[in-house]
Amino acid sequence: MTMTMHFLSGGRIRMRKSLYAPDADGSETFEAPVPCVLLRHPQGNVLFDTGCHPSVAENAEVRWGSLVRVMTPVMPQGEHAVNGLKAIGVTPEDVDVVICSHLHPDHCGCNAFFKRATFMIHEKEIAAARAPEAEKAGYLTQEWDLPVKIDTIGGERDLFGDNRIVLIPLPGHTPGTTGALVALENSGTFFLASDTVSLRMTLDTGIIPRNTWNTEALAKSLAEVGRIEKRGARIICSHDTAQWDTLRKGPDAYD
Repeated sequence: MTMTMHFLSGGRIRMRKSLYAPDADGSETFEAPVPCVLLRHPQGNVLFDTGCHPSVAENAEVRWGSLVRVMTPVMPQGEHAVNGLKAIGVTPEDVDVVICSHLHPDHCGCNAFFKRATFMIHEKEIAAARAPEAEKAGYLTQEWDLPVKIDTIGGERDLFGDNRIVLIPLPGHTPGTTGALVALENSGTFFLASDTVSLRMTLDTGIIPRNTWNTEALAKSLAEVGRIEKRGARIICSHDTAQWDTLRKGPDAYD
């Protein structure tokens, strides 16, 4: 049975360009997509990241606090993962597995809606999110510390044992950032790189973004992404508008 991959909008945020381009003016900003990816595998529905919580479209500061000064939600109300799934006939109860690339609120904001799913999260990411003063590092307890089933990972994990969805740790942006190598029958191989490659320019230039937990670790992870690309995978960035505009969305799936 063929697996399909659907790109969904998990919201939209405004960030400072200087986070990624050191020579940019400090006041210059850009708007960025927040992708979520549904993988309809024969053994279950898998969601890679859940995007922003619906409420931040209306009043982000209530939920995100001072974090809104670093990334400001700019999407209209209703643009979130749950509605994106609904548009292709999938409810939160239909999702079997949620892969959390990491636990920043623009990537795990809708976790609470997926009560039946098993959450795949790297053990080092959970430790970072539970550390003292984790909120200063962008971890918000209400977004991820939920009464759900968590399956912690410590290394690579072939999700269903058939090489179609393979989780690959990519520390650097955060301690437990994780990407997913997705092998499709007709469309080829994609690598969901999350914030290891927020913008394509990071991979092309090697310039380490300012919002990086460990620069040395990220440099190694970027090298790994480069190797994956050389083996034929299409790298999917997490906040790159130019790339996002080229991708098929919603019901228009890759297979």
